[in-house]
Amino acid sequence: MSSQNRAPEAELGLLDATMIGMGAMIGAGIFVLTGLAAEIAGPAAILVFALNGVVTAFTGLSYAELAASIPKSGGGYAFVREVFDDLSSFVMGWMLWFAYMIAGGLYALGFAPNFLELLHVYGMVPPPEQVQAVALPLVDAALPVAVLLAFAAVLLLVAVNAVSTAASGSVETIFTAVKVSILVVFVAFGAVSPMFSTAEFQPLFPQDGGALAVLPAMGLTFIAFEGYDLITTVTEEVENPRENIPKAIFVSLGATVVVYLAVVSVAIGTLGADGLAEAGEAGIAQAATEFMPTGIPVIQNGGAVIVFGAVFSTLTALNAVVIASSRVAFSMGREGQLVSSIGQIHHKYGTPFVAILASAVVMLGSVALPTKSAGNMSSLFFLLSFVVVNVAVIRLRRERPNMHRPYEIPFYPVPPALGILLNLVLTGVLVEYLIRTDPLALGLSVGWILLGGLTYLALDRFRSGSDRDDEQTTELDVTPESDD
Repeated sequence: MSSQNRAPEAELGLLDATMIGMGAMIGAGIFVLTGLAAEIAGPAAILVFALNGVVTAFTGLSYAELAASIPKSGGGYAFVREVFDDLSSFVMGWMLWFAYMIAGGLYALGFAPNFLELLHVYGMVPPPEQVQAVALPLVDAALPVAVLLAFAAVLLLVAVNAVSTAASGSVETIFTAVKVSILVVFVAFGAVSPMFSTAEFQPLFPQDGGALAVLPAMGLTFIAFEGYDLITTVTEEVENPRENIPKAIFVSLGATVVVYLAVVSVAIGTLGADGLAEAGEAGIAQAATEFMPTGIPVIQNGGAVIVFGAVFSTLTALNAVVIASSRVAFSMGREGQLVSSIGQIHHKYGTPFVAILASAVVMLGSVALPTKSAGNMSSLFFLLSFVVVNVAVIRLRRERPNMHRPYEIPFYPVPPALGILLNLVLTGVLVEYLIRTDPLALGLSVGWILLGGLTYLALDRFRSGSDRDDEQTTELDVTPESDD
């Protein structure tokens, strides 16, 4: 086997795998989407995240069984590739790849305003809304500084991932530990603050939407819990994956749900759902500024601590999806479902170098999207992907009942069946919501599916042509030479 076709090395332990999952889940979901959830569902935003945790738990069980049975990198794509035909697995990989790339744009867009706010706290720049756009040389145009910062963040983490898998895993572990610590401080101060009032949770549901307002908010914020798929995208880079991957899924999912409920409860209880919605991407930081102590040496005020945490969180989530998107593309390339160069490991760095660069192209383009559209698109494709993964568990059980399964889903087939049903319900609700409020996201989503169809046909035709050439070459090789 050539060096370019060798498998990735197993350099990540259980802690690294767990932190990769938590890094994605405790990121933009808290700092970017909490305000949007409160805008739609009011104080019931806390139910939004709790119910999303329940929905994802069913699919998480399916991921744990599949990852233990099929220890291959690529996440949901690798599982579906093992179970379904060529076209179905290509569609799955195509959707999952896109979901991660757009999630990268979302996290970069969440990083930029928080980074500007952090600089503002220390007097380096004016308030983020007053920061002037930067004029581009040679063309009569200017770009917002936030877009440039998002662009730079993607470039930085792409470079880190391109040269070292171990470095990217270590970065993830450090970043996640820092931001969880900061959120614990946020919850501790908020819970004992005189500002905290249970009255902020009354009425629980908004007057204009009632309890049903929870559903579109769940669809929008579903991306917050996609991290367990991300863990399985690096399965071959994790030590003892049959045991460590299921553990990492359960630990990261459980810890993340607890952190979400605590943080959202404090944010609503102190700032109120209306205040949280008005603050948008800076909702958590705004709440912290209201109740955390001021005049602290060096950090100056509590809001600065949380803004610092938001910067770490969004960077961690961005790093995680750079890893995930490239591994999905790498797996597709290795399986011959994308061009072969995408499925190769770099001879010097030992990373899926081309897959990382290919993912970076779409990710960089997505930083020009509105934050809400990026969140909607990513959630939509994750929901569709998770439906297919739950179907894959059921099909694999039927077709290979004697397959070695180090971990099996309890009460099978109830969890995967519920996973299919609930993900389909949220998909329908989100599509209806996009038709009403976000046609840009819906149009781009349809466009990506159509592009995938064209790509599949083009690659299929190319492979057919190559096969014919090989057959002709073989026939020539075996044809006896004519007599002179």
